[in-house]
Amino acid sequence: MVGNLEETMNGNRNDTELPRRQVLAGLAALGAGALLPGCASNGPAPASRLERNKAVALSFKKAQGTKEEADVMREVLAPEYKRWRGGMANLANNARDQGFPGGGSFLRSAFPDRVDVIEDVIADGDRVGLRFRLTGTHRGNLFGIAPTGRKVDVYEIAILRVIDGRITEGWFMADEAGILKQLGAPLPPRKDGKLIAPPITGAGEDGDAVLARLKAQPAATQEHRNKLVVAASKSSAPPKDYRAPGYKQLRQGLQHMRNYGIAKGTAKFTPTYAFPDRRDHILGLLAEGDMVWMQFNLRGTHTRSFYGLPPTDRRVEMPEIGIARFVDGKWAEGWYFGDELGILLQLGALHMLHG
Repeated sequence: MVGNLEETMNGNRNDTELPRRQVLAGLAALGAGALLPGCASNGPAPASRLERNKAVALSFKKAQGTKEEADVMREVLAPEYKRWRGGMANLANNARDQGFPGGGSFLRSAFPDRVDVIEDVIADGDRVGLRFRLTGTHRGNLFGIAPTGRKVDVYEIAILRVIDGRITEGWFMADEAGILKQLGAPLPPRKDGKLIAPPITGAGEDGDAVLARLKAQPAATQEHRNKLVVAASKSSAPPKDYRAPGYKQLRQGLQHMRNYGIAKGTAKFTPTYAFPDRRDHILGLLAEGDMVWMQFNLRGTHTRSFYGLPPTDRRVEMPEIGIARFVDGKWAEGWYFGDELGILLQLGALHMLHG
């Protein structure tokens, strides 16, 4: 697995080549069953182990593009390492079997001067979350997009599982919609004229079930109490006062679509409006200090206007990460990041990307 980094990390490997049952098992492994208290290890992990896990994750990230890359990957990636989702899964899946040049190890043929700017690291149990910005200049082919010479600066999230000092699983999501917008490029057409949309998996757990399990455990730590608040936000009856009076939403889950709606005068037709049967599923929670990360799937049926897009009656499921910062036990800030390109593919609405 470690030998061909171009394919195993952010390159040409097609994520849908994994058997569907295996993919769903991996999503579950990175989700509710493994991240939620009571379903993982007994009690909180010692701080020393959490710091070691963070160090492994940072070694994995910081070695990329260096002369030590191959040696470090052999050291930090377990032989059975599985990548359940690539950062640019939608671009990679639509480029499959099209004969496009590869993007190189960690896409450094496409972005030779790539530098990843790490903004957040969080550890909980055997999981480590990384939030970073992918920056660089587009000087090589990127999944069929010819070099533009333009600079990119987009977010990417990684959730890694670290066991005995080695990474055994990885889940990644980059701002593919942002990449296409910054490059001024459409999704390259396939020879068969098809669009490959991400599947509806049904993965995750209803917020009520997650909240009930958390409430059944002693709220011995502030991290646990913070998880209760975040889980409640996805319950069928979220409390009205779970956010601080001065709560700030720093980023929307569908930030590009919100910007589109503002420009078109359709900002009121949010996902909650567009998908009135919306009921998100939680895949996992990570908490450390005053931060909680929630991995979840936005789920619903498009029966009303979505930022001006007429109803399609299509089902959607979009992976999303929500990051909460707490102050004095109150949810003071929120930062959300979703798979916007994936949901536009599901809705057949790529025209909204450059609208």
